[in-house]
Amino acid sequence: MFEEMKGKTLVVTGATKGIGKAIAEKFAASGVNVAFTYNSNEEAARELAAKWEGEYGIKARPYALNILEPEQFKPLFEQIDEEFDRVDYFVSNAMIYGRAVVGGYGKFMRLKPRGLNNIYTATVNAFVLGSQEAAKRMEKVGGGAIVTMSSTGNRIYIENYAGHGTNKAAVEAMMRYAAVELGEKNIRVNAVSGGPIETDALRAFTNYEEVKAETVKRSALNRMGTPEDIAGAVYFLCSPDAGWITGHTLIVDGGTTFR
Repeated sequence: MFEEMKGKTLVVTGATKGIGKAIAEKFAASGVNVAFTYNSNEEAARELAAKWEGEYGIKARPYALNILEPEQFKPLFEQIDEEFDRVDYFVSNAMIYGRAVVGGYGKFMRLKPRGLNNIYTATVNAFVLGSQEAAKRMEKVGGGAIVTMSSTGNRIYIENYAGHGTNKAAVEAMMRYAAVELGEKNIRVNAVSGGPIETDALRAFTNYEEVKAETVKRSALNRMGTPEDIAGAVYFLCSPDAGWITGHTLIVDGGTTFR
């Protein structure tokens, strides 16, 4: 826990379950206030906010957001301004799966524009629009840190993952551009590239069991990654200990991409 992070504010998208939930809880446990988004389950989001406030003595507020409509980021941050006096950290985490990725999840010869475009919107556009709004607020408080989620699927072949993997490569490139241009505002921008992590999004893959078995086989640690593994990496990149790290992709994959 870093004392200098207490009382600051994290904005994280898609935090009602999986990686986003683990990230929000990691920061909340360190005394950081949390503004987080959800897609549809308002009840679950409000329960989490109450839980984190009760356990950690911080302020936590949920906000509805559809990342397929990135123009919602401006009014989202205006809502956050009403309840939080600052923004110090932004984590672009929310992702899409299911019907929205039809045509974007599959073999190369079966890819379709709609699915690919949806993945780009939810991955790259959401990072850009969210980071722009967050950076405006970070500049007012002297700086901050931004982290986007990526995936090792842009480095190694994963079956049916061409659409996602290509867009993760794109968001890493955008992250590096953001890091260069926001550095003068004392805003650091990085990415966390996770190997396959045990989440609902991964379980939605048609070949989930095969991916899980192959991940355990490839991992030097002989296990799947967990949301908490990713949360720790995100927290580190936002912490003072990562003060000279920007424009970097931190790979958290249990050694799977080497084997």
